Amino acid sequence: MGHHQRGRGHLWQQLPEDRTMSELRIGFIGLGNMGGRMATCITRAGKEVLGYDPVSANVSAAGATSAGSAADVADDSDIILLSLPKSAVVEAVLLGNGGVLDHLRDGQIVVDLSTSAPGSTRMIAGKVAAVGASYLDAGISGGAVAAEKGELVLMVGGEEIVLDRVRPTLELFSSRIFYTGASGAGHTTKLINNFLNAITLSATAEAMVAGKKAGLDLEVLLDVINNSSGVSFASLNRFPKIIKGDYLRGGLTNALMMKDVLAYVELAGDLGVASPNSAGPLASFGLANALGYSDQISNTVVDAIGDVSGGVRLFDPAPAGRHAPEEPHSAQERP
Repeated sequence: MGHHQRGRGHLWQQLPEDRTMSELRIGFIGLGNMGGRMATCITRAGKEVLGYDPVSANVSAAGATSAGSAADVADDSDIILLSLPKSAVVEAVLLGNGGVLDHLRDGQIVVDLSTSAPGSTRMIAGKVAAVGASYLDAGISGGAVAAEKGELVLMVGGEEIVLDRVRPTLELFSSRIFYTGASGAGHTTKLINNFLNAITLSATAEAMVAGKKAGLDLEVLLDVINNSSGVSFASLNRFPKIIKGDYLRGGLTNALMMKDVLAYVELAGDLGVASPNSAGPLASFGLANALGYSDQISNTVVDAIGDVSGGVRLFDPAPAGRHAPEEPHSAQERP
């Protein structure tokens, strides 16, 4: 189980003799679409970050120092941040042979910023606690734009006293941090929020396609929606851009959105909660994935719905009186 002495000490009891709380070393595993932006916020604040990502260019792009492996990050960090695609990857990185767990020691704090299954989170937290370290699950909301600005919303589960210790680090890329309860509560909150996000995005996409086919002025339609009972984050923040051809690239993909909805459905099943409203986003993002939009930002679900509604696009770039150039046949090439 690694070469470090194990025990049940905590960071606030066993601070490294040569470092204060503000000098604790920060490690980051997973510097992709979201992790890279969060790590950039940390380095932009003048803090050093030891990072590991399978794509080494992601580490340097975030201004971090490259580690040879995830285990190396654990060896040389006091706070270890994770931003990984799903629970299966988190489990592989932490619990795999020679993984992070084998390199943890007394007092370290691991913060999982991924969208993970709460059951898996609680299992990992127990194993981490057994070696004297601490594990927080920190769901994030706000997407790539908020991550870029350091204005994410965090929902954190685990021991509140541990959250207090890492709060200064988390505040470097967030504007609001909510303590949600015991281990798993942060990721549970995240799945519930993402489920509502998926519903409002896919439903608003359908409504906007309907408005386009009906010949409505989409700016007026959005003004009505945003001043009426149909208002949502999607109508306020996404579709005013989309109707002008800006899909806000860099956010959650259709494939990841589908993964999150499925995770919510599994959670609802475990809780014994009926989920009749999951059918809509499952159908919508399933359609987007089937039509080749899986790796594109989830806002392109509106184009998938448009495809099967007669080839509708909310934005027509052609000047008045001229035909738009023919679109690529491959859905992957569309905006």
